[in-house]
Amino acid sequence: MPEQKILRCPTCRTIVPMDSPDVPFCSDRCRLIDLGKWASGDYKISSPILDPDVLEGLAENMPRKQDEDDE
Repeated sequence: MPEQKILRCPTCRTIVPMDSPDVPFCSDRCRLIDLGKWASGDYKISSPILDPDVLEGLAENMPRKQDEDDE
């Protein structure tokens, strides 16, 4: 029989049943706490973007700075 994986809530570390509607969180409260941390900037993705397609798309969408000589 395969071993069942134990999943813990990333916010409060409570064990979460896999059939819970709030997976991977134990409750809507923990889900909102996590969302608040993302919104306030507590969580950051610190690795650089290395995919050339993504970098190209970012460069196309960035506003261009005008040189002071152009003014």
